[in-house]
Amino acid sequence: MIVSKSIKDSVAVIGMGCTQFGELWDKSATDLMIEAVQETLGVVPALELNDLDAYWLGTMGSNSGLPLAKALKTGYKPITRVENMCATGSEAFRASCYAVAAGACDVAMAIGVEKLKDSGTSGLVIPDPIRDGTFSEMTAPALYSMIVPAYCKKYGVTEQEMKEVLTRIAWKNHQNGSKNPRAQFKNCPDKDMIAGSPTVAGQLGVLDCSGVADGAAAAIVVSADRASDYCEHPLYVKALSIATGSGQGTMSPEYDFTTFPEVVESARRAYSQAGISQPGDEIDFAEVHDCFTPTELVLMEDLGFSERGSGWRDALAGRFDLDGDLPVNPDGGLKSFGHPIGASGLRMLFEVWLQLSNSAGERQISGVSTALTNNLGGQPGECVSFVGIFGSEPG
Repeated sequence: MIVSKSIKDSVAVIGMGCTQFGELWDKSATDLMIEAVQETLGVVPALELNDLDAYWLGTMGSNSGLPLAKALKTGYKPITRVENMCATGSEAFRASCYAVAAGACDVAMAIGVEKLKDSGTSGLVIPDPIRDGTFSEMTAPALYSMIVPAYCKKYGVTEQEMKEVLTRIAWKNHQNGSKNPRAQFKNCPDKDMIAGSPTVAGQLGVLDCSGVADGAAAAIVVSADRASDYCEHPLYVKALSIATGSGQGTMSPEYDFTTFPEVVESARRAYSQAGISQPGDEIDFAEVHDCFTPTELVLMEDLGFSERGSGWRDALAGRFDLDGDLPVNPDGGLKSFGHPIGASGLRMLFEVWLQLSNSAGERQISGVSTALTNNLGGQPGECVSFVGIFGSEPG
């Protein structure tokens, strides 16, 4: 079944910008949008704001595109506000790419922004809409903590071994984030501190959870055949895939909390679009949605980077370290960089932009040309998943 046709090498990113992520009490959402857009335009001297044809704004903090229009004084340009839980930033990017690929516009911008620290709607308690009674009322940390005992039981991993794995994942991402001047957390807690952090839910400690942050990121997209007119190192889109689950996971006796079926399906489609058959060998590095440390563990298997039941060993062996065979979250991930809902998907892409143009500084990975981003929203058994694949060269 063909769900989404490939637009491989039809569109390219020619400029990106990203703000500092963190507790930005002195900046409004307007300030952050302007900062991200100005940086993005600053790396594309041939373009001015008036040259942009359309915008896609990813945020949960508004119900229209008006805040962006007011911030940028865009006149009557079309601005579409989108939201898809924590995959919002990726959804804004996907829409802008499809618009350019379809010929609906020549130059499009995707922007993701969120102000969470002073919104009153972030953290462990978030008001939910009225539902049909089947949706779990547990907090996000509690729901994701259920991955841990389920994985241990299925694959024969001891509780102590799993603690070492989760600690190793958090430690790795903090090590990477310490090399990133834009990250929310640039400190390097040692493994003992991570392992001993106060418990939040199940076996998850505070340092197993991603940060709540403010921030914004933006990207400019044009058709691939025009990309070299604007920049020296365009970022070519190889695949874009979103899968939305049926929401039956937590009610199904067959669901065991050791996989995200939506990630498996979105990855399958993305690999098909990009012509990738061995992702563990053909992807040079990845940015994934490590909202909690066990999430990253399961994603390594869902994305095909590790065999089922062996992701924990690969993590302990350093395979996903910055100097490993397949670096994961070289910018620090959600764990260290932070997680402003609408901006996270574009923040992941920003790291791809830097790495593939050899501009990542201290954390630069040598010889990279193909990358993957995975951005998901929701909970185990009931979520949406985005997978994007990108390359430094067309073809």
